[in-house]
Amino acid sequence: MLLETVRLALQAIARNVLRSSLTVLGIVIGVAAVIAMVTIGNGTTEKVRQDLSRLGSNLLFLSPGQFGPGRASSDAKPFNMRDLEALRSQLREVRVIVPVAQRQATIIAGNENRATPVRGTDNGYFVAQAWALETGRTFLEGEIRSGRAACIIGSTVRERIFGMSESIGRAIRVNKISCEVIGTLESKGQSSFGSDQDDIVIMPLSTFHRRIAGNSDIPTVYVSAEDGADTGKVQNDIEHLLRERRGITPGKRDDFTVRDMKQIAETQAAATSMLTGLLAAVAGVSLLVGGIGIMNIMLVSVTERTREIGIRLAIGALEGQVLRQFLVEAVVLSGFGGVVGIALGLGFAYVASFSMGIPFVVDPRIVAIAFIFSAAVGVIFGYFPARRAAHLDPIEALRHE
Repeated sequence: MLLETVRLALQAIARNVLRSSLTVLGIVIGVAAVIAMVTIGNGTTEKVRQDLSRLGSNLLFLSPGQFGPGRASSDAKPFNMRDLEALRSQLREVRVIVPVAQRQATIIAGNENRATPVRGTDNGYFVAQAWALETGRTFLEGEIRSGRAACIIGSTVRERIFGMSESIGRAIRVNKISCEVIGTLESKGQSSFGSDQDDIVIMPLSTFHRRIAGNSDIPTVYVSAEDGADTGKVQNDIEHLLRERRGITPGKRDDFTVRDMKQIAETQAAATSMLTGLLAAVAGVSLLVGGIGIMNIMLVSVTERTREIGIRLAIGALEGQVLRQFLVEAVVLSGFGGVVGIALGLGFAYVASFSMGIPFVVDPRIVAIAFIFSAAVGVIFGYFPARRAAHLDPIEALRHE
């Protein structure tokens, strides 16, 4: 009986292929949009997680001033070398404590020049960032102390300035100083925020202070905790030490910020998930529109086939059989639209993920939910037209022209 009902439903759909195709278009668009948005959102979340994991889940960032909702940046004094030495001597369960200062500078070599971030730091930076060298070496202790103009460049700078030729031992101009290239970094690619991590020049902090910045300020300090260490405890130790050194009395707000990478990762993941959910909800409105379209077309179909329904009822068809036929038609339409929508959504998400450089992460639950929801749309919006068809008076239906 059910197979016969499905066969009759398919025949009815096949008689109006164009109309049936236009009917399921809303379902196709809705399902495709939901699948694509959620898949791209999942890929973006995974990309953020991967980028942050490269920095290390046990990394803390120290900066002067207060940042965040309801907290404006203050004119707090920057960190200095004495603060750095105090942190290194008094903190426990840390691998490295790294000073970092950065400015934009013009890099020149031969006929090539480009604006590039220049970062002053020491060798601990490569440990904290888990960033290996592709060629060359790190800074010598003598270079760090004396402020020699030596630099390590990212792969983007190397490709744009030197192309395929050897860069080690060559000189580049950083603003007005000549700097010898002693190493090149392995490529990290784009960050989750869209910036090119390989577009960078790194030099000793003392060189940066004397030749680029003209001061001894340390705007940022990276603290890399040991594996297994409680970063919450390390953060508390940092805050107590800095409050003491900066003369902040009890009850007064800190004039510095300590951010834990775990907190940053959780915040980024929560924000991305919320945005993905919002986009999926907006896309889900298309499913509602598609369901209304199915109901509209099914009502038209009932009107067109009134005489046919009257004949079926007159020769003994039960109301339940007529109800099932029209309900199956609606479910077949919406189910087919769901399948096509899933295929289109996954295809679009794959292309978008490839072009955006993010992982292609398919959530089977969302695919299943989208298909079940599309079928449910057929049941819900197809029931009223089917019920109307089943309750037609056979005499009045036979008189219908």
